[in-house]
Amino acid sequence: MLRPAQTGMAMVRARSGGTGARFNLGEMTVTRCAVTLGDGVVGVAYVQGRSLRHAEQAAVADALLQLPDWHDTVQAHLLQPLARQHADRVERQAQVAGQTKVEFFTMVRGED
Repeated sequence: MLRPAQTGMAMVRARSGGTGARFNLGEMTVTRCAVTLGDGVVGVAYVQGRSLRHAEQAAVADALLQLPDWHDTVQAHLLQPLARQHADRVERQAQVAGQTKVEFFTMVRGED
């Protein structure tokens, strides 16, 4: 461990309307960690929440992604399945939100 996992706070900044002036939205809990592999490769991770183990695992994954021998394996067995799970979760949430969708239309009167 270069820097053992530790939990703290980070300020979240935003822009009004996406392009306006920046403002401080609030603070969120983050956990950070840094590891060094035997050959000197350093992996760093910042994750949302208080999970020390998640931060450690993310830091190790970051370090392994920097090694050519491990890059494809980590992509195929860790990152791609996580990306699929995330996409499935987003799609399910969109379907639930779509059930409440209201369509508005204007009826044309015959006076035109």
